[in-house]
Amino acid sequence: MRPALTKDIHVQTFKDYYWLKEELQLFCKQNGIRTSGSKLELTDRIETFLRTGEVKKPIRKRSGTKKAKTKDELSLDTVITENHRCSQHVRAFFKTIIPNFHFSTYIQNYFKENVGNTYHDVVQAWYEEGERKKDPSYKKTIAPQFEYNQFIRDFFADPANKGKSREDAIKAWNNIKQRPGSNKYTANK
Repeated sequence: MRPALTKDIHVQTFKDYYWLKEELQLFCKQNGIRTSGSKLELTDRIETFLRTGEVKKPIRKRSGTKKAKTKDELSLDTVITENHRCSQHVRAFFKTIIPNFHFSTYIQNYFKENVGNTYHDVVQAWYEEGERKKDPSYKKTIAPQFEYNQFIRDFFADPANKGKSREDAIKAWNNIKQRPGSNKYTANK
């Protein structure tokens, strides 16, 4: 029987068992250890804590050699680079210009696909997208990895399914995902 993960567990016993990341994070939280990072990082911090009682600080990694721009250095003239990150600093900057700003899928893709453009262009793209959303026929693009969401949307778009329930759509999804081939909805499935 697996023992409870407490501060009294022996280090080797801890290492001998498989722990879910959620369990590791809970242990860290209960013992004042940082809860961020990968499962390996959490395990390493816990092992150090169990051996020494020391709360190990995570190693901060720099991405790239250039100093990261701070929120104060951002402006509408800031150029989107290849290694652009949708960080809290960037979000805070855009919220000063667009109060209801958030990193929608459209805006995240805009950053990826428009290297060389400026933050001014991002603001313009945000408002253009807002105008498109006012059109009753507007539908957000669903990214390819969200096959279930696309299937459900397409199921209800099919006139043959008018009046059918969400349960009917889920049943159709469960049926198609069991078969080899595409998981895209097509009529008469």
